[in-house]
Amino acid sequence: MNDPGALVASPLVLTPSEFAAISALARSEFGLELGQGKEQLVASRLGRLMRHLGFTAFRDFYRHLQSDRTGEALVDLIDALATNHTSFFREAAHFDFLVKQVFAQWNRRVPLRIWSAASSTGEEPYSIAITAREHLGPGNPPHILATDISSRALETARQGIYKSDRFQDPLPPWLRKHLLSGESRWQGWYRMRPEILSMLEFRRVNLIEPLPALGRFAVIFCRNVMIYFSRATQEMVVNRLTECIEPGGYLFVGHSESLTGIPHGLQQVQPAVYRKRGGSK
Repeated sequence: MNDPGALVASPLVLTPSEFAAISALARSEFGLELGQGKEQLVASRLGRLMRHLGFTAFRDFYRHLQSDRTGEALVDLIDALATNHTSFFREAAHFDFLVKQVFAQWNRRVPLRIWSAASSTGEEPYSIAITAREHLGPGNPPHILATDISSRALETARQGIYKSDRFQDPLPPWLRKHLLSGESRWQGWYRMRPEILSMLEFRRVNLIEPLPALGRFAVIFCRNVMIYFSRATQEMVVNRLTECIEPGGYLFVGHSESLTGIPHGLQQVQPAVYRKRGGSK
């Protein structure tokens, strides 16, 4: 009889039908495209997840995905398959644009709403909040909505606590003043100050599902997520996001992404920045 421990430790090998099944599930639930050539990568990531959850057979794991009613099994799946690489102030040109174009022209009598539509563990929305606090001061701060498909990532974001190696070293004084330094067992960690935390609202949103009533935003960040979608899904998501942008507002996408070939009705103003027509300009 085979040693069960050896089975658990063995690398997962997906049959073509198993890969097709997990690909179809990822596409229908998240819009995630697992194209040909990714079989080994998917098998490696699923294998780690299955071992963590105690499954030794793909069929049992797949049955678990289909039968779970809490949604947590699918969160586990998206966390395993998607690359949640993020960092503070990633793609700095967007934050320069935010300061020089959006903040500089903001009529402070009108609420400023910004949406981080794929906020992951929070580095992006906190970068937006810190930038706003730094350049706009404490009065009438913007409201920042941070959403993600992963409830686990959102829970990390809500806490607003990060290891020091997530930030620049040494920490510049302008950034340090927005953070609280951990002590004792939290040595080497930073937490966002209460005034930064208070600017953010967190919600779980799946971008490929009909959006809840979120209102309109002056700026939407939707960066480095559409690369995982098919062209048809990209078009659907972009058009849904466009409906949520105020006239004259902006959509930021990742610098590795492009809306070329996608009907969207937006005007490109610089690489990875698109503007909705209308407004005061």
